[in-house]
Amino acid sequence: MARPAAQLTVAAVLVALLVSAPATNAVTCGQVVSMLSPCLRYATGKDAATSPACCNGVRNLNAAARSTADRQTTCTCLKQQASGVGGLKANLVASIPGKCGVSVPYAISPSTDCSKVH
Repeated sequence: MARPAAQLTVAAVLVALLVSAPATNAVTCGQVVSMLSPCLRYATGKDAATSPACCNGVRNLNAAARSTADRQTTCTCLKQQASGVGGLKANLVASIPGKCGVSVPYAISPSTDCSKVH
């Protein structure tokens, strides 16, 4: 009878490992938009400084976009969204990561080639 109990224990350990394993969720454009929407007022010059909500979103997005694929998705999404939002000031947009204390591994610019972002 010890054998079924041992199998049950092994199965329980495997389930626990699977449940506790980190999920690998890719960053979506919807998440990018949601995290960065508080930055729009600054990016259009309506606010003189980045808001705490903007910087929280920038930091959260930076933490979420750890893989090359995530950073490329983020870059592509930013370019797509920027083309549909009027009044963005490129110099203000480019300054947001620095104002929030975040280092981004590529230039925030409409001319950035997202396929080369790593």
